[in-house]
Order: sequence, then C-alpha cells, then structure tokens
Amino acid sequence: MRLFHAATALAATSALALTLTACGNGSGNDASGDQSSTPASSSSATATGGAPAESAGATKDAGSSTGGTSGTGSGGGTGAGRCHTAGLGFSFGSGDGKVSSSDDQQQLAVVLKNKTSAACTIQGFPGIDLKSSGGSWSLIRSGATPKKVTLAAGSSTTFTITFLPWNQGSGTEFKATSVVVTPPNETTSTTLAWPGGSVLLQDGATHPGTYTGPVGG
Repeated sequence: MRLFHAATALAATSALALTLTACGNGSGNDASGDQSSTPASSSSATATGGAPAESAGATKDAGSSTGGTSGTGSGGGTGAGRCHTAGLGFSFGSGDGKVSSSDDQQQLAVVLKNKTSAACTIQGFPGIDLKSSGGSWSLIRSGATPKKVTLAAGSSTTFTITFLPWNQGSGTEFKATSVVVTPPNETTSTTLAWPGGSVLLQDGATHPGTYTGPVGG
C-alpha cells in the first residue's frame, strides 16, 4: 500500500511540473510577441510620419520652381512683336546730329520712336541709302554686334550713320540730298532730308569712312 501511494504521489508531482513548464513556455511566447510587435509599430510610425513630410516639401519646391520659371518667362518675353516701319517715327538727334572726330569723320544719330500703343522689339542693322540727284549709294555696315531692343509705347532708340565729308580736292563729291532708312527686317522705307552736306564718295572702297551702325548700338 505504501508503495502504491508513493507511486501515485510521484506521478502527480510529475504532472504538476509538466503543467507549470508548459505555462512558462506560453508566457515566454507572449513576451516575445510583444517585443517584436513594438518595434514594428515604431518603424511603421516613422515611415508614415516621415515620408509625407518629405513629399510635401518636394511638392512645394517643385511648385515654387515651376511658378518662378513661368513668371520669369512671362516677364522676360512680354509677347512684344517686331517693330514695323508704319509704327515708327523717324528723326535726327538733337541739333544737327553731327559730331566731329580726329579723323574728320562725322556722326549723325537717327532716332526711331515707337508711335504705337504697344511695345515692340527691333534688332539688327537698318538699310541706309544716300540719295543724290545723280544716283544712290547703299552704305555698308559697321562691325558692331546688334542687340535686341524693346521699345515701350512712346519710347525711342537710335542708330548712328558715320560719314566722311567731302572736301575740295579730297576725291569724288557725292552731293547727298536725302537718306532712305529701312528698319531691320522690314521692306518699307522712310525718306528724310540729308542734313550732312556732301560726302566723299567711296562706294567701291573696302573700308569706306561712311557706314551705318546697328539699332541701339
């Protein structure tokens, strides 16, 4: 009988130990689950909270950049068309427009005024023809580089005709009476009375002393 009770007690003790071990292992699994879920939650919060902030910043920068480019293009281009002969007023500079230099060349400023109510642009060399009772002389261009000029309504720009006056015994006299001006990229001209007197004719010279400069130059 004592042997039976002892065996029974031993079996009960073993069963209790197995139950406690099983419970301990289950508790450890729960703790492990808590540890793995916490970092996942933290990582998710960083990705969710950080990424939209960066995306929002990039969107603002892109929008600002696009807006700046559009504004610059709109302000710089202004949509002004080319200046046409019919919309320009032609005159000479103040006084007689002549300025003597050390080599006896003189300069005559020609003023172009935008008579329209809208801005226009002009760039290049004008066509210049000196006229006399006996013929016409088309002037060559200087070596200056033309620049684009935007004329607001009512504003003006100039170009310069450089010429070599004729003196007794200096060569062939060209008795200029008028000058025909054709604006850059135009085919219609305007004629003005020539105020400079006789010019030394050099229509066949490689480097004549009489020529025209670009508009705005």
